Amino acid sequence: MARTIAIGAGVAVVALLGATYVVSQRGAHDCDSAAVAGGAIGGPFELISETGETVTEADVIQEPALIYFGYTFCPDFCPLDAARNAAATDLLAEQGLSVTPVFITVDPARDTVEVMAEYTENFHPKMIGLTGSDEQVAAASAAYRTYYQKADDDPDYYLVAHSTFTYLVMPDAGFVDFFSQSDSPEDVATKAACFIRNA
Repeated sequence: MARTIAIGAGVAVVALLGATYVVSQRGAHDCDSAAVAGGAIGGPFELISETGETVTEADVIQEPALIYFGYTFCPDFCPLDAARNAAATDLLAEQGLSVTPVFITVDPARDTVEVMAEYTENFHPKMIGLTGSDEQVAAASAAYRTYYQKADDDPDYYLVAHSTFTYLVMPDAGFVDFFSQSDSPEDVATKAACFIRNA
């Protein structure tokens, strides 16, 4: 119990620090000003797709993307956020706007290609699942300034503390905005639509 509380507290602190950094970057990407420009978040990565192919950010981000770092064994945040991003994708499609939801694992030991394919299929047909080696995942996480830490308790049923932002990334502009757990599918779709239309 104490370990769970400690992990939860750690996630809260890291999330707060991450939010402080991201919010400090957000002003330059205010959609109301129609300013769409890349920031210090995001960048090159090389990962393994759910079809077993090695892919880079150029392969994955061919249209606006909603990028999320999580893991399939996650009992709470990840399925809610993945479902929210899937719902936002559908809301945008109703407006004639196409985005790709992307789920990058922070638990590559358990999240194999097959596991990722099954997981993402449960949420949305367009959702892309990405895994890779420990080094590949760490590099992608560092590029997006996310946090994750495996709990050293159970070798099979461990949890992974991690940040829970979703990043809106554009093919040419890079990172333009982020969404937190408090953002609804409508919130995500409204802000994403604004950026896409002003790109």
